[in-house]
Amino acid sequence: VAKLCVCDLLVAQCDVNCCCDPDCTADDFSLFTTCSVPIVTGDSRLCSQKAAVYSLDVEANPPERIFKLIDQTNPSLFCIHATNYEEALSFRSPEMPTSENFDRLLKEFGGPAFSAEPDNWNTNLDAENPSDANETYGYEYGVPIQTVDAFLRLPSPVVSSWCSDANPAAFLVNQATKCTRSVRVEKCDNIRALSMLFYTNCSILAVPRSSQVVNISIQSITVQSLNGTRTLLNGSNVLRLPMLLDELCINVVLGVSYHVTHTDAGEIIEAAAAFVLGAIKKEALSIQQSFEISFTQVNTEPVPLSGNPGYVVGLPVRAGFRPQGYPLPVDIDTSGIIQNTNKHSQFTILQSTASQDCLAAQGARTPILFGYNMISGCKLRIPAAMKCQPLTQTLLDLLKGQSFPEYVASFGNSQSQDVLDWVPITHLHISEQRVSLLFQSSCQIPVSLELEVKWTKYGSLVNPQARIVNVTATLTSTAWKRVSSGRERMIPVMSSVVFTDVSAPAEPGYKAWPTINIKLPHDFFFPFV
Repeated sequence: VAKLCVCDLLVAQCDVNCCCDPDCTADDFSLFTTCSVPIVTGDSRLCSQKAAVYSLDVEANPPERIFKLIDQTNPSLFCIHATNYEEALSFRSPEMPTSENFDRLLKEFGGPAFSAEPDNWNTNLDAENPSDANETYGYEYGVPIQTVDAFLRLPSPVVSSWCSDANPAAFLVNQATKCTRSVRVEKCDNIRALSMLFYTNCSILAVPRSSQVVNISIQSITVQSLNGTRTLLNGSNVLRLPMLLDELCINVVLGVSYHVTHTDAGEIIEAAAAFVLGAIKKEALSIQQSFEISFTQVNTEPVPLSGNPGYVVGLPVRAGFRPQGYPLPVDIDTSGIIQNTNKHSQFTILQSTASQDCLAAQGARTPILFGYNMISGCKLRIPAAMKCQPLTQTLLDLLKGQSFPEYVASFGNSQSQDVLDWVPITHLHISEQRVSLLFQSSCQIPVSLELEVKWTKYGSLVNPQARIVNVTATLTSTAWKRVSSGRERMIPVMSSVVFTDVSAPAEPGYKAWPTINIKLPHDFFFPFV
């Protein structure tokens, strides 16, 4: 029971007022006001057991935590003396019938009644099941990544801004931290946390409790000068250790980015680290280090996100297509949405040029950034010999681009397989009749494309998240009028995008039902689907 702690919720961090948290130090305990869990016991049905009692000595200076291990007796007449039947502590997986064991199972369980009593009772409480000792399972979400000696370190600030090397990297949890490290330039070559060797000299276990290891390779090395400029070293995968040079300490680790590749079964197959090295002056007393870790499943292409979960202002709006052969949106559940891996080219509008010439602007696109209202345009010169149908297709390609999407992600982190998180784009067509009936033409040419993105705030009022609820693309066409021989006609072409916040309060006197928009985390029902 001394190792049990129900209030220990943060990994490698001290939980406030959790007196049984092993991550808390004496300095942390001196700041506690009470013990949220004063006593920790095991199974209350046992006749006798150990109990861990925690309290605070507030009269001490500074206040101290008091820990006692006492014997607790159950006054109940019906209590468990010893848990010597280990099979009763969990459900045993039934033996599946095969052609080899079918006759034996039929003889044992085929009658009207059978005995569930085990063949022998295990009285050795400390004996381990040898069949489970060598079994290994893949990593699960949030489990610390194990190494040969401990776990993969991802330094982070704990109580203050100073770096703590006790923070483990968790599987499938993308993290990015910044912290301050105390340094002495004259002894920088002896400070382990400033050396590349400290972050690469560890072997990661491919799966927990296994003998198979994965070594961390050096992916890239970037050198940062004293004025902040960075230079990538080509083909450099050798260790560069800190050393003194003219009152400077060079090759000091300023940043580390881990990238872990894994299988769908939770097995780590590759790990690489990208370093940012720099120099520190003699008078420096501390430096700031940054650390990051990301995960990629093997044989998959990572798709960049634009928020988690809500959109972040200034990041591209994510969009995609539905697979061919699925006419109804509900039929896409098995295949998901197809996206371009370059998020800056998923949803774009026409990009203006200095010359304002539409022919020169063909192919020039700019990404639609969430929250940014944009307008662009150009002018198209139409000669007298130009036909209507080719001109119409040229203008459509100019306004919509080569691959106009069909769906827009409602959240910044919407997954392609979660089709309900994608909003279909609604298309509207407006025709403008600007010529008289005498010269009215049946051919219409598009001249503008207006995109309206409606979004709303959802979640907590303290930290509302942006969610797209509707996207409308309005294409405006005008009647085609043939140009007289020997003359040219100038047509202005315009494209725009407007973001509208539909979560604003209603107009006075308008009564609307309150709505609650909620999205659960993707791992809320883990391990269930």
